Amino acid sequence: MRIMGLDYGTKTVGVAISDPLLLTAQGIETIFRKDENKLRQTCARIEALISEYEVEKIVLGFPKHMNNDIGERAEKSLEFKEMLERRTGLEVIMWDERLTTVEAERTLIEGNVRRENRKAQIDKIAAIFILQGYLDLLSMEK
Repeated sequence: MRIMGLDYGTKTVGVAISDPLLLTAQGIETIFRKDENKLRQTCARIEALISEYEVEKIVLGFPKHMNNDIGERAEKSLEFKEMLERRTGLEVIMWDERLTTVEAERTLIEGNVRRENRKAQIDKIAAIFILQGYLDLLSMEK
């Protein structure tokens, strides 16, 4: 069994996949979208990755505000969750992603990744943090 982690943004979707033992998350790719409202190609790519990696569950970043309110981005993430569940038939778990992008940016800076190269990597790294947080919770529950 593998779990997929997604960092859903307006122009990109970062993708991470767990190892079969559900211990670690690895960044797979960043899906670039031409238009925020056109998701057909994005969903098709996610479905292809689900099939390729034999994914059985999805963890989707839930971008709440720092005061725990749900804003426009979080609403769009909930809509994306419903679409993914309909299209894939998989359970989609919403995971609080506050500060994951900040953490991803810091990781890339500490890794001496040039500013112009960070943009292509940041969402994939954020997806790793989202998925790893969920995997860590699973390991504590065992």
